Amino acid sequence: MKPDRQHALYLPFATALRDKLRGGYDLRKLQADLLAGITVGIVAVPLAMALAIGSGAPPQYGLYTAIVAGLLIALTGGSRFSVSGPTAAFIVILHPIADKYGLGGLVTAGFMAGIMMITMGVARMGKLIQFIPYPVTTGFTTGIAVVIASLQFTDFFGLHLAAQPEHFLERIWLVAQALPGVHIPDLLIGALTLTLLLLWPRLKTGFPAPLIGMAVATVLAWLLSRWIEGFEVATIASRFSYVLDGQTLPGIPPVLPHFVLPWQLPGPSGQPLHLSLGLLKELLGPAMAIALLGAIESLLCAVVADGMTGTKHDPDAELIGQGIGNLVGPFFGGIAATGALARTAANIRAGARGPLAAVFHALFILLVLLALAPLLSYLPMASLAALLLLVAWNMSEIKHFRHIFQVAPGSDILVLLVCFGLTVVFDMVIAISVGVVLAALLFMSRMAELTGGKHIEADHPHLESPLPDGVRLYEVSGSLFFGAAEKAMSALHDIGARPRAVIIDIEGVTVMDVSGLVALDSAIERLRSDGILVAVAGVHGQPALLMRRAGLRNIPGKLLLSASLPQALVRVRHALGESATGQPLLTEKIV
Repeated sequence: MKPDRQHALYLPFATALRDKLRGGYDLRKLQADLLAGITVGIVAVPLAMALAIGSGAPPQYGLYTAIVAGLLIALTGGSRFSVSGPTAAFIVILHPIADKYGLGGLVTAGFMAGIMMITMGVARMGKLIQFIPYPVTTGFTTGIAVVIASLQFTDFFGLHLAAQPEHFLERIWLVAQALPGVHIPDLLIGALTLTLLLLWPRLKTGFPAPLIGMAVATVLAWLLSRWIEGFEVATIASRFSYVLDGQTLPGIPPVLPHFVLPWQLPGPSGQPLHLSLGLLKELLGPAMAIALLGAIESLLCAVVADGMTGTKHDPDAELIGQGIGNLVGPFFGGIAATGALARTAANIRAGARGPLAAVFHALFILLVLLALAPLLSYLPMASLAALLLLVAWNMSEIKHFRHIFQVAPGSDILVLLVCFGLTVVFDMVIAISVGVVLAALLFMSRMAELTGGKHIEADHPHLESPLPDGVRLYEVSGSLFFGAAEKAMSALHDIGARPRAVIIDIEGVTVMDVSGLVALDSAIERLRSDGILVAVAGVHGQPALLMRRAGLRNIPGKLLLSASLPQALVRVRHALGESATGQPLLTEKIV
């Protein structure tokens, strides 16, 4: 292992430090990173709070996540430009955890996921994420967007639901029943925010749309509540509170994230959780879901950043960095974090030159928390819901979803719809599990269609002379694996009148697994039991290595292994007594 690789794997911050200093890191680049960090921080403040609320946690915990995990991942991850923090994709996983286990269970699951992600990075599993098929990622991403949008209807319309169902269909049914009770002030403020978020970027003023949308909506809601009697909207201050020095105060605490054991945070009853094997066992599944989604999201984000900047990330170091952020963040109240695609793109467009931009983004959020927490408490809940509705629309990938329908084969469309439906109706873990298995089965089916065997009746192009009488040639091509082996060898069951010899040409077989070896060996034994001479031609590469390990070798007069078809025919002629007198036999060579 090369030293650079060791540093990237076990001390991933060395990658960021080396990249940061590469080419000279001067004051001009520092200023560029500072401005980019502030720009992204402005977008991230309301978004982090909205994502925390959507995940079932008080808003300040989203800020804690962006501060602690965002800073650590920027320093230790394998991507120069990725910005990490709470993301919308996690909502569908975290919201049910928060409902069932409370805030303590939520951050404990994130802590467990951090350990899993570090393990994945040390085991060099970063490149395995690329084996998840595109229809699977598109299907569950679009499904997640639909679920996120459904979770925002309550605050956007100012509804009061009789219950908070976990499943999508039940939630939509309750929302539909509650729609006659829509709260007009909340709807007006939410609609205004959504309109500004959609239209402001077209003006190209340079000011982030979330800053303008949230500021205008907050000021307008405050003014209308004083001008119009009865005009009230739900805000962070009216929905959330905190305890400081024994006093219960509304809104967000203007204090630094403080150290706390994750399992000592409140559970579903409001009392601290107690760490136990039973609790860890119950949280194991959700933690695995967080780790898997975090790995996928962070590596996809890093790939997009590479495409925008021409850089190359280290996937294993990125997993370790994400794991460190999720391991340490929960000790300061942080929920699950991963690479945020929209914030990363904004970071790059704002002129970021290295990982310090993401560090400045985290520090800016910290300053906002300490200095502006009272003002943040005035943010309307409907405005935060509008922001998440826009996030859901942006991550829905409708264009890619439609494109797959237009150009993909039916099997890929089936995988897409299955993953989408399972994500919406059940959850993302089931969707990815079933989607990957289904995609793998369909892939094996397609590969099996490309694998086959046939009798060669006419002259073979690799032979200078016709086959001798009583000699049959059977050609196998493709990948001889468990899904195709039986099909490829089935034609040997019907060879007609018993020949003197059969040549099985596997020159076109590039890969063979144990099932393929067993199918080939069974066919050879059946022919030999009938007293037929068998020659296997084209034995080379991986199939040759597997056959050698299995002990498949030459048996004079019964089984002949040759590296090519002409060589096999010469040896068959000799074995049948038809070779010219004194003609030398070609030397067997299996490579």
